[in-house]
Formats: sequence, structure tokens, C-alpha cells
Amino acid sequence: MTKKLQLPLQTMNLVVGFMVWVIISSLLPFIQEDITIPPERIALLTAIPVILGSVLRIPLGYFANLIGARLVFLVSFILLLFPVYFISEASSYTELVIGGLFLGIGGAVFSVGVTSLPKYYPKERHGFVNGIYGAGNIGTAVSTFAAPVIATQIGWEATVKLYLVLLLVFAALNFLFGDRKETRVKTPIISQIKGVYKNEKLWLFSLFYFITFGSFVAFTVYLPNFLVTEFNLSSVDAGMRTAGFIAVATFMRPVGGFLADKFDSFKLLIGVFTVYTAAAVLLAFSPSIVLYTVGTLTIALSAGVGNGVVFKLVPMYFQKQAGIVNGIVSMMGGLGGFFPPLILSMVYGLTGQYAIGFMLLSQVALASLVLVVWMFYQNKIQLQADVFRSTAQGVMVTKTDGSIIAVNKAFTDLTGFEENEILGKTPAELKSGKQPPEFYSTMWQHIHEKGSWEGEIWNKRKDGELYLQWLTISAVQNDAGEQERYVASFSDITEYRSVQ
Repeated sequence: MTKKLQLPLQTMNLVVGFMVWVIISSLLPFIQEDITIPPERIALLTAIPVILGSVLRIPLGYFANLIGARLVFLVSFILLLFPVYFISEASSYTELVIGGLFLGIGGAVFSVGVTSLPKYYPKERHGFVNGIYGAGNIGTAVSTFAAPVIATQIGWEATVKLYLVLLLVFAALNFLFGDRKETRVKTPIISQIKGVYKNEKLWLFSLFYFITFGSFVAFTVYLPNFLVTEFNLSSVDAGMRTAGFIAVATFMRPVGGFLADKFDSFKLLIGVFTVYTAAAVLLAFSPSIVLYTVGTLTIALSAGVGNGVVFKLVPMYFQKQAGIVNGIVSMMGGLGGFFPPLILSMVYGLTGQYAIGFMLLSQVALASLVLVVWMFYQNKIQLQADVFRSTAQGVMVTKTDGSIIAVNKAFTDLTGFEENEILGKTPAELKSGKQPPEFYSTMWQHIHEKGSWEGEIWNKRKDGELYLQWLTISAVQNDAGEQERYVASFSDITEYRSVQ
């Protein structure tokens, strides 16, 4: 029963963590009525919680493996009580910055669930499960929508204090219902980092998440104030529109995970970044509120799907180091939410518009699209190489002049020739002498006319032992229809023939 509770419990933990994470950006219009905040520092203030929320994801992912998700969530919620109360009593910009920094713990808990939950489910469901958990992002929408409404009734200070009650309730729920027997992984953090930091897939996945989750965070913290200042919307209206963006991105996350369980993840990411690039270009032209809404909701849709897909890929390629990799990738996603608001503000300060900033965003998305396409084809090549290496049949590839250019491990096992001994030589090294010249003439005539040949043939191993092969030779043609390579696959049928 306890294991079945972990997905709903940890998902709700993420909802609460993300609700707390965006307290300042959700209530900023109300806070500004009481605390003077220089316009040029607004973006920094809303981005500050993202810093610790990003960096802490690495140790929290590691500790989720080491001591279990129950204790990590419990301690995190207790620690969050202090910055939340501090912010509710803040009276200066500096105090908001200090409190906001430590609100980052709320965003950092993301790496706990994506490390813990896959332990309870088979691999073919990891994408959907992590997608459901990631839907806890809706916590940012809850705060963005509800906090301004509540603040109009009881004030922003009292609204912030309500979060203290929520944190205490969920600390108690984790204490009571968290899994005390979760599987632990005790590999030292340095060893895990050494095992993954040279893997290019780690950094490519980090870039993809930097864009997809980073834009989710960036738009979440930036939209409320941006919509008020750029389009003169009310604080409540801006909050509702931001909540709509968050809801779309959150709903699409489990959809992305589900699709990644069913289809090729790289093809899905190609679609994600194609749509994302087009939407960012639209925003770069400073459209009306209607087109701006279309552009942002399109980004929400593509970013949500992308978020789900990325965390299907992580456990596929990093099973033993899932905790540390989840932490690094999710950290980069958090940092992706820190920089865009600052860049947009800087660009606006220099040019008086946001066009260049959004165009930069489109170019980063376009670069990601190119990299995904590259990974897609590299993955296909790797798959072909894996098949070539692991097949039980001996495989030999030759040029049209007969020189051998590739062999697999099974070739060495069957013939005794190591790769470095046979490359550059011809299949004549394997001839047994039992077939007459006419046999080979007929065989090659068939290959040239039909494109392939198969049959029994006697060959010899490196030690001179003769054995009977079942041999298949296929011609590989170029775009002009000319034969440019030959692929031979064979197996030893000596014992089979002797039994008959």
C-alpha cells in the first residue's frame, strides 16, 4: 500500500514545493505597493529563487538515492518554513532577495521524485510516471492564480503566511506515509559524477531541458509583471493568463512522457523544437496581445511535451547514475529559467523592446533542433553498430576489389582471425581449396546479376581447420545503382551437417 501512495504523494509534494517557489513573482504587484523595488531590479528579484532551486537539485537527487525521498521531502519542507516566514515579515528589497534565495529549496525538490519514482515501475512506464510527477509543476499555476486573489482579501503578508500551514501539513504527510523501505543507492557522489560527466548525452539532455523547462520557469516568473507593464493588464488578469500558460505546459508534460513511452523520443524532440522555434520567432515581432497569447501557449505546449520526453531519455541512458544525472539535468533546466528574464530585461533596457531577446530564444531553440537531428541519426548509426557487433553470425564487409574493411566479434570467434590481422586482406585468406574455381565464378556472376547469393561453402580457420559455412553475400549499391560494397554473413553448420 505504501508503494502505491508514492506517486500521488510525491506529485503533491512537488505541487507544494513549486507553489512556494514562486511566491514572490506571484505577489510582486502587491508587494510593490508596500516595498520600493527599482524597476531594473525586478527581473533579478523574480529570478533569485531559481538559483538555489537549480543548484540544489544535484545534491537532492543524490540524497534521494542515498536516504530516500521521504526524508528529503520532509527536511525540505521544514527548512522552507524559515524563508516563507521571513518574506511575510519583509520590509525591504534586500530582505526579499535573501528570503527569495532560500525559496529555491521548493524548486529543488523536483529532482527527488524523478530519482525515486522510477524504482517503483517497469522501464516501459518511466516516461509516463515521470510525466505525471512533473505535472506537479501546476503548483506554480496555483500560486500564480490563487495568491493574487487571496491577497486582495487579506493582504500579501497574510497570504504568504498561509503557505506555512501547507508546508507543515505536507511535512506530516511525508513523515506518516513516505516509504521508509525505499531502495537505496550508496555510490559516492564523486564516483557518480566521474562516471557521467564525460558522456555527451548528459550535456545534450541538459541543453534540451535548459530550453524546455527553463522557458516554463522563465515565463512563469516573468509573465505576471510583463503582462501588467507591457499590455496594461490588471494583476489578477495577468495572473490568470500566466496560470493558463502553466496549466497547458503542465498538462502536456505527462502527454510527452506517454508519447515517449510509445514513440521514438528523438523524433518527438525534433517536433518540439521545430514548433518552439516558430513560436519564439512570432514573439520576436512584438505582436498584439492575441498573437502574443498564441505564441506563448504554443511554447507552453512544446515545452511541456519536451519536459516529459527528456525525463524518459534520462533513465534510458543513465540507469545506475539516475540520481546524479537527474540532478544535473534538472539543475540546468532551472538555470534555464534564471537567465532569460535577465537577458530580456537587459535587452529591453538597451533597445526599448523585447524583439531581440525573443529572437535569441528562437536561435537557441533552432540550435537544439539541429543537435536533436544529429543525435537521432547518431542513434540509428549506433543501433546498426550494436547489431553488427552483437549478432551471433560472423559478418565481413569488403570493397568491390575484395579488400576487407570491417568484421565483427563473431567473425573472430568463428575464424580465429583478429580484426587487425584480417583488415586490408581479402577473403582468399579463408579459402579451403575444396571448391573449384568454377564455383566462385558462378557465385559472383549470381551476385552481380541478382545482388545476392547464399549457400554452403567450405572455409578454413586461422589454425587451418576446415569447417562448413552457410554463407550469405549481399551487394550494397550507391545512389547510382552501382555495387560499391559487399556484406557477407555466415555461421558454422559443420556439426549440423554431420548429424544429418
